Amino acid sequence: MSRRLNKAFHKRSISIHTHRTSIALELEFWAVIDRALRADGRSLAAFITALDDERTAADSPHGLASYLRLFALGYVQGQAG
Repeated sequence: MSRRLNKAFHKRSISIHTHRTSIALELEFWAVIDRALRADGRSLAAFITALDDERTAADSPHGLASYLRLFALGYVQGQAG
C-alpha cells in the first residue's frame, strides 16, 4: 500500500539573529524537526539559528529550507541505523 504524502507547505516564522523570516516546509519535515527539538531542548528559533549558522559556516550551496530538509533526512537515517 503506498502512502500519500502531504504536498502542502506549512510556514513558520522565526527570528534568526534578529532577522524575521518565514520557512515553508512540508508537514512531514516539520514533524521530524519537532522530534529533534524535543530531544534537543532548544526553542525552534535557537535550533534553526544553530543550523543556519552551521550552513553558512560550511558555505553550503543549499538554501535554508533545503538544508532543513537534508537535516531531517539525516536525523531520521541516524535514528534508523
